[in-house]
Amino acid sequence: MCTIVSMLGNELRKYREKAGLTQEELAFQAGIHRTYVSLLERDKKSPTIDTLFRLCDAMGISANELIKQVEKKR
Repeated sequence: MCTIVSMLGNELRKYREKAGLTQEELAFQAGIHRTYVSLLERDKKSPTIDTLFRLCDAMGISANELIKQVEKKR
């Protein structure tokens, strides 16, 4: 059974790849460190709401869209 965090990491990776961004590009645009993006995608960390919004802005999606996908798979 997947946890919410692992579902978020998977969706984050999917949307990043869909946006055509590397982890480094996403991190730069969101103002966070690349290793933190990696930790999020590998379910080692959970983002704050602020970080989630910055990541979504950098990918050109709404946080609502990302969370909605996680909720569907829950």
